[in-house]
Amino acid sequence: MTSHLVSLTDRVAVVTGASRGIGYAVALALAKAGAHVVATARTQGGLEELDDQIKAEGGSATLAPFDLTDYEAIDRLGAALFQRFGKLDILVGNAGLLGALSPLGHVEPKDWERTLAVNLTANWRLIRSLDPLLRASDAGRAVFLTSGAPHKARAYWGLYAATKAGLEALARAYAAETKNLTPVRVMLANPGPLATAMRKRAMPGEDQSALRKPAEFAPKVVEMCSPDWTETGRLYDFPSDSVKSFRAPE
Repeated sequence: MTSHLVSLTDRVAVVTGASRGIGYAVALALAKAGAHVVATARTQGGLEELDDQIKAEGGSATLAPFDLTDYEAIDRLGAALFQRFGKLDILVGNAGLLGALSPLGHVEPKDWERTLAVNLTANWRLIRSLDPLLRASDAGRAVFLTSGAPHKARAYWGLYAATKAGLEALARAYAAETKNLTPVRVMLANPGPLATAMRKRAMPGEDQSALRKPAEFAPKVVEMCSPDWTETGRLYDFPSDSVKSFRAPE
C-alpha cells in the first residue's frame, strides 16, 4: 500500500487507547493530517501529553478519559459527539489488552472477562453508539486493530487470540451491513511486531530496538481513514504492506 499525503481537514476522529503506543501515534498522525481528534484512554496523564504534542504541531484534540468497560460512558461519548458535531468521520478502535498468556485451563475468570470486555465488547458498544454518527458523515471510516494471533492459534495465547478472532468477525459483519447504501467503510489492521509496551510484556526477552515503531504504522491507518479509501471488510497487514481478503473455508 503506497503512502500518500492525506488531508483530513474538518474531519472528526475518535481514537481509543490513545494515551500511549499505537493509539498515541495514530491520534497524533490524524491530528497532523487535519482531523480534530477525540482521544480516549484510562490514563489522564498520557492523554494530556498527547494533547500538548498535538497542539505543538498545530492540531486540535478533545480528551475523554474513561475506561472502555464503562459502557454508559461510551453512550455518553456518542451523545456528546452528536451534540457538538452532529457526525463522526473516523473511529479507530485501538485499545486492547493482552490478557493472561497461560494454558486456557489456568486463565482466571476475571482476566477472561476483562480481556473480552475491552477487546471485543467495548468495540461492539462503540459501533452501537457511534454507527449513526458514522453514517451521518459523507465518508465514515472505522479501523479496528487486530493481530496475527487468531490465525496462528498458538499455545498459551488462547485468550488474546479468541478476543481478536471475535473482533475480526464483528468488524467484518459491520462492514457487510454498511457496504451498500451507506458511506461507511470498515477495515481491520494488523500492525505486526512493533515496539510497544504490550509487545514487551508478551516477549520480555526481545530486543525492541530491532522492531519497527508505532509512528511508522500510523500513516497507514491515516490512509484508511481518508474519504478516498474505498476498501471495506478487508485486512491491512503492515508487515507485508498489503490489503488482504478473508477467504471462506473450502
